[in-house]
Amino acid sequence: MTETPKTPLSYRDAGVDIEAGERLVGAIGPMAKATARAGVMGGLGGFGALFDLKKAGYDDPILVSGTDGVGTKLMLAFEVGQHNTVGIDLVAMCANDVLAQGAEPLFFLDYFATGKLEGGIAEAVVSGIAEGCRRSGCALVGGETAEMPGMYPPGHYDLAGFVVGAVDRDKVLPRMDDMVPGDVLIGIASSGPHSNGYSLIRRIVEREGLNHASPSPFSNQTLGEALLTPTRLYSHIALPLIRSGLVKGLAHITGGGLTENTPRMVPGHLTPVIDRKAWTPLPVFQWLQQAGNVTEDEMHRTFNMGIGLIFAVAAEDADAAMAQLNEAGENPVILGHLAAK
Repeated sequence: MTETPKTPLSYRDAGVDIEAGERLVGAIGPMAKATARAGVMGGLGGFGALFDLKKAGYDDPILVSGTDGVGTKLMLAFEVGQHNTVGIDLVAMCANDVLAQGAEPLFFLDYFATGKLEGGIAEAVVSGIAEGCRRSGCALVGGETAEMPGMYPPGHYDLAGFVVGAVDRDKVLPRMDDMVPGDVLIGIASSGPHSNGYSLIRRIVEREGLNHASPSPFSNQTLGEALLTPTRLYSHIALPLIRSGLVKGLAHITGGGLTENTPRMVPGHLTPVIDRKAWTPLPVFQWLQQAGNVTEDEMHRTFNMGIGLIFAVAAEDADAAMAQLNEAGENPVILGHLAAK
């Protein structure tokens, strides 16, 4: 039918499929329900989500919130056609951040925006978000799916995440007033670049004449699969150590790498001293540095270099902290110490 100024139009004619959105909400329901935890009140469908902090076990809680996205790692997901892991990245980038304040991630909301809901992509993304929530111990309590024709190329979307956590007042981190020269810095491993530095990674891959289907130069996967390895979630590792009282400060190593993130937990009169020979960077970072001819300083201020979290503890507590992390299945590394500026 030829459209005329008098042809009846619907929202679907303008590119928005309400029924597809309703089907997506139906698919999300069981995923969200599977992440329920103590404190969640009600289910999806309201205008807001309710959470009972007393039922979550807090007596004098401070709320801690965080928000983040996945960045240009999404471009790799589009190229590979793998959408079920970027949701894990989304949760991790938010949940790991609130850990740095000593907070337990309690609940999470997502924002998924695309030009057209198609081919189960949104369901795959949300399945990853639900998995990330499960791994971090927080509940997926809601979100927003926006279908906006003309805003994104076919098959593309954007993601944002929002987490709320809580910490009892006497456990808030960092405890900068307690930090002194000689405090020990302990690192635990990342799974790879996590969700940072992908603009540089994609540039290196392009310049090397590789693509997502190429064999990975540093693993037995395709390059796309290797680079989509999801971000680690650290709640189950970090929270017991935080609650033991041993931790003075915690840094989540994200954009800005080791160089920019470690000082964020330290008072102005101290500086972190990290021995770069204390650990061996993961093979992906060795390849990126060699293939891109990237300087060591640039690597350390762009990537986590294989260290996902750094704890600051008193020198006399370092052995106990290392033992607790070993018992949790980690291979912690003493990276250095705090020194007077």
